[in-house]
Amino acid sequence: MSVSSVERQPDERRPTVRELTAWEPSAREPLCPSRVVLEHVTSRWGVLVLAALLERSFRFSELRREVGGVSEKMLSQTLRTLERDGFVDRDAKPVIPPRVDYTLTAMGREAAEQVWGLARWSERQLDAVAAARAADDASDRGSG
Repeated sequence: MSVSSVERQPDERRPTVRELTAWEPSAREPLCPSRVVLEHVTSRWGVLVLAALLERSFRFSELRREVGGVSEKMLSQTLRTLERDGFVDRDAKPVIPPRVDYTLTAMGREAAEQVWGLARWSERQLDAVAAARAADDASDRGSG
């Protein structure tokens, strides 16, 4: 008898993949679903959207100005992806004109704090990165 054919009571939840198998996620594994989540939260616009939403809720146009340089299409796609993954909450109010606010969920706040920490670290490393690049460029000139 398969798991799907077992009758469940209406209030019974379905078992998770982890409960059905001994599988443990590892981003080091090529097919691990966590890689997709990692890609979403560490994408160019994902990091900046999450960071902006750490401060407060934003309407779409406010968020676009706050992030800077993102097209409407990319911002819309990024927000939809982050919403689908459970990081962002979209609150559409039934008013004229329509009002939609975006906020972080609890999981989104946790992810935003992590990626924002990485972004801040990268800002602090700019001089060291520039020096490493210059040294590498100088060593490449002598070879060839």
